[in-house]
This record gives sequence, structure tokens and C-alpha cells, in this order.
Amino acid sequence: MPTLIDLSHTVEDGLITYKGLPAPIICDYLSREASRALYAPGTEFHIGKIEMVANTGTYLDSPFHRYAEGRDLAALELDELAHLDGVLVRLPAEHGRAIDADCFAGLDVRGKAVLVQTGWARHWKTDQYFEGHSFLTEAAANALKTGGAALVGIDSYNIDDTADGRRPVHTILLGAEILIVEHMCNLETIPDGASFKFYAVPVKVKNFGTFPVRAFALIE
Repeated sequence: MPTLIDLSHTVEDGLITYKGLPAPIICDYLSREASRALYAPGTEFHIGKIEMVANTGTYLDSPFHRYAEGRDLAALELDELAHLDGVLVRLPAEHGRAIDADCFAGLDVRGKAVLVQTGWARHWKTDQYFEGHSFLTEAAANALKTGGAALVGIDSYNIDDTADGRRPVHTILLGAEILIVEHMCNLETIPDGASFKFYAVPVKVKNFGTFPVRAFALIE
């Protein structure tokens, strides 16, 4: 039987995803108690309210995130976001921070979602998560572009080295219409050599480049 593996972090009130960006505020717009005055006896509803920046939890970047003329979330086709053939690149614990082109050598990535397991997700919701994270190099981004990847995901703080203000990986991948998913988790639970499909579908928002997703793998 097919198996579903959740690859997303939980969004909750007060969660800091990216240092310097505000945490989401999750509260009641209409509480169950207040709703009782609007409905018949014994009937109640809850309407929640959330205030957050787009870069919260596990999220997808579209070209509009980097380029004003790039496609926004509403312009993405479902076949770019769902039921993609997946490729898992599992890095050993002793691997350094920089993930170079050689990590993708010999892989068929054309039209596929390439998921990079660095193990950094183990630091989620700790101060260490924000410092010294693993990232792709510019050469790696160019290799994935040349190889024709459809999407690149990573279980790290940023797919780029945050010390590099050029953000070459975002620039190269999004410039080539290759979508990005950051802050993933549970990649270690995908079995070695497993054939899987990948899904990361955001809300269809116009003039937005980034939004949280419920990313998951379907093990076939």
C-alpha cells in the first residue's frame, strides 16, 4: 500500500521560522463561546484568525519572490506542485555546510523534485537553527538548472548561504522557473532507494511569491 510521509513543520502561535521576521499570531476571530449567541441552542462554531509573514513554517518560493516580473503563486500550475517524481539526496552527517555540484553528479533530476536532506531540521525551534546552516553553492544551483530540475527542497534554514547577500541559489533557480521549498523535515524517514511522488501546494494567492505548504511524499 502507498505510504504518506509528512515533510512539513507545524505552524503555531509564536513560531519563529526566520530570524528577524515576526512570529505568526494565531487567535480567535469568533470564539465558540461568542458564536453561541448567533446560532440555535447547542450549535457553535469557531472562526480563527492568523497574522503572519509569508515565510513561515515549511514554505514554497515562486519566481515572484525574487523577480518582480516572475510568476506568482496564483500563476503556478498544479502539475508543478503535485505528483512530481522525487529524488532524495541524503548527505552524511560529516558533510560540511556547503553542498556543491558533485552531490548531484550522475543523478537524473530532469522534471523532478530534488529533496536535499542535511539533517539541519533537528535544530528546529532552537537558537542553533539560525546559525551555521547547510546550503547549496552557486555551482550546485547551476548544475540543477542544467539538469532540468523542476523543484528543489531542503531541510535547512535557507537554501542559500545567508552570509552571501547576492542569494545566488534563489537567483539561479527561481530565474530558471525552478521552485524552492525551504524548512522541510522528516526527510530521514523516506526509505533509501524508495520511489516517491512529492507534493507541496500553497494557497493560490495573487501577487504573492511565498506561502506555507503541507509538503509530503507519497511512497509508491
